[in-house]
Amino acid sequence: MEELTHLGKDGNVRMVDVSNKEPSLRIAKAYGKIFMKQETIKAIVNEEIKKGNVLTTAKIAGIMGAKKTSELIPMCHNIFISNIDIEFKINKDNIEIFSTAKTFSQTGVEMEVLTAVSIAALTIYDMCKSIDKEMEIKEIYLLEKSGGKSGNFKRSEKK
Repeated sequence: MEELTHLGKDGNVRMVDVSNKEPSLRIAKAYGKIFMKQETIKAIVNEEIKKGNVLTTAKIAGIMGAKKTSELIPMCHNIFISNIDIEFKINKDNIEIFSTAKTFSQTGVEMEVLTAVSIAALTIYDMCKSIDKEMEIKEIYLLEKSGGKSGNFKRSEKK
């Protein structure tokens, strides 16, 4: 059985020691989707939401969330994010959220892109909940990652 990396020999949780790992360029991309009423989509597009520009605010919130990932997730390393971006694709009944981040570090940036997508989706929900309480946040997952000892990963297409 493979050793559990977040457990010490005494069985207590611990942060993984990455001090002996070589830094490398690491890139990760994540995805998420928030479903809502068509009227809500229209209000977002027409900037009729009273709290302000929804997608700009969600992008800023997602980036801020990514930068705070190590404060939110136990044992997650605090890393320097050299670049992060969030993009949105507006559809008939949902908004797709894409996050991409880069770091040159000893550990990956996957948790940061997943956090960015999650916080962006939650911000959209918060800004629009006064007109649509039935929104659903779904399908948050890692699309791909590169760099590091474990190599590259690209999510296979859903069947």
